[in-house]
Amino acid sequence: MQGYCIVPVRLPEFPKPLLGSAGLYGVSGHCVGLLLVYVEAQVMSAHLSFLGQTACGPRSLLDLLGAAWSTLMIAWPLLDSWTFQTHCSWMGATVFVQPLDLVKNRMQLSGEGAKTREYKTSFHALTSILRAEGLRGIYTGLSAGLLRQATYTTTRLGIYTVLFERLTGADGTPPGFLLKAVIGMTAGATGAFVGTPAEVALIRMTADGRLPADQRRGYKNVFNALIRIVREEGVLTLWRGCIPTMARAVVVNAAQLASYSQSKQFLLDSGYFSDNILCHFCASMISGLVTTAASMPVDIVKTRIQNMRMIDGKPEYKNGLDVLVKVVRYEGFFSLWKGFTPYYARLGPHTVLTFIFLEQMNKAYKRLFLSG
Repeated sequence: MQGYCIVPVRLPEFPKPLLGSAGLYGVSGHCVGLLLVYVEAQVMSAHLSFLGQTACGPRSLLDLLGAAWSTLMIAWPLLDSWTFQTHCSWMGATVFVQPLDLVKNRMQLSGEGAKTREYKTSFHALTSILRAEGLRGIYTGLSAGLLRQATYTTTRLGIYTVLFERLTGADGTPPGFLLKAVIGMTAGATGAFVGTPAEVALIRMTADGRLPADQRRGYKNVFNALIRIVREEGVLTLWRGCIPTMARAVVVNAAQLASYSQSKQFLLDSGYFSDNILCHFCASMISGLVTTAASMPVDIVKTRIQNMRMIDGKPEYKNGLDVLVKVVRYEGFFSLWKGFTPYYARLGPHTVLTFIFLEQMNKAYKRLFLSG
């Protein structure tokens, strides 16, 4: 069974002052989404073929399509046609990486408060989840993942575009590197704040399967999760962990830009590389590795806080620092990097593809608009 996903794309006609080399960063991210959606279509065709041979197949298919459709309907009024198409591709890619998110979250929560881990490796975690919960189990929380993409990405790209346009000089001069980094971090933090409710729902839904049946929250979908959280714990709980969520977004944006620029310069200075795709690929791989290592301690803080329960009327953790102290004390220092492999498996390819597209678009822009 073959599956094809055709996404018509109309690139806007950017005026020279608006685009520049900096504006291409956002466009390159869109191109990554368009590439990933084709890969996602091939993977989903195999999944749907498998589901069709199982008893729960039709139900799983309806859940999958229903989650995607309901989330897209929320995003529809917020987006123009081109932006809507590219966000559809990102949400398609979310279907592809959802199992990685689930494995990462389960590993970050495993062995909480003790040094004994439930999972030895990422592969052990994946096989254990498949064995216990089936193929459908690794897509638990998909609707929350789609809503997070619709809220976080929409806000982040919107803020980035507005700030970039406002800070572009009257003569069309784009912002400098440091200012671009500040714009990216500001947009990322704002998007993370808006996307925190969906993030809370995602963490809880993906964590549910590891608990005994009588302790599970049992959210049916992201909307049921949000309604129940407000009803049972108050509206402010939707923004529980928003500070580490925003901090992670800032760290990721800063680490990606800084480490890629530094890695590329180091490779060029070594004399073994020239300014070509191989150099961009190697620098991107290093950047993805650095970004993963830098952001994971903040990510585990976010995951633990958003999943915590009240014990005798008191929260399990007082704040982010309390999470870090307890993880190091009871689980060991390197437990701060639990789930490193699935996290890097998700972030690494995104970093590589984004910067390769960025470099190629920069070259094309200089050739078409700045030469002669």
